Amino acid sequence: MSNENKELSQEQRSELLETLKSRFENHMNRHQTIEWENVYAKLEKNTEKLWSLYEMERTGGEPDVVGYNKEKNEYIFYDCSVESPKGRRSVCYDREALEARKKHKPETSAIDMATSMGIELLTEEQYRELQEVGQFDLKSSSWVNTPESIRKLGGAIFCDRRYDTVFMYHNGADSYYAARGFRGVLRV
Repeated sequence: MSNENKELSQEQRSELLETLKSRFENHMNRHQTIEWENVYAKLEKNTEKLWSLYEMERTGGEPDVVGYNKEKNEYIFYDCSVESPKGRRSVCYDREALEARKKHKPETSAIDMATSMGIELLTEEQYRELQEVGQFDLKSSSWVNTPESIRKLGGAIFCDRRYDTVFMYHNGADSYYAARGFRGVLRV
């Protein structure tokens, strides 16, 4: 789907809403105090957010509601695929890292891809929150939003879950691997 046309067809919209509802109902442990009808009403009023959720789904993220911010009246969606989304792997961290590579450049970066989708990378804290409602990235890893102090020095951070423990690591921001992608957050 082209980034210029952020409108979903009625068929795409219906299919997405059905998928989101089914996932919501099948994973109540992620959002025990939230009702689908309220999420649905909010989605119906925010069609641009539906497009971002469609992109999260299309790239393998399996987005689901993981929280609600009462002050801002926002539902919070995270990518809940068991492994890092397949359609978002083999990317370096950001545009600066991509441009710095001399050879074997990946197609894009995690930050560029997230921006084009209308989402943000999870922070380390959000990644750890996600791991409280399931076990994710047992075989893959995910870039997370990197503090500027680390990024200025050429690094970026990523996380995974091994040995029933969530680990945070570092790598050069220009690195990329077939088993590393990124997970996003969207507020609706």
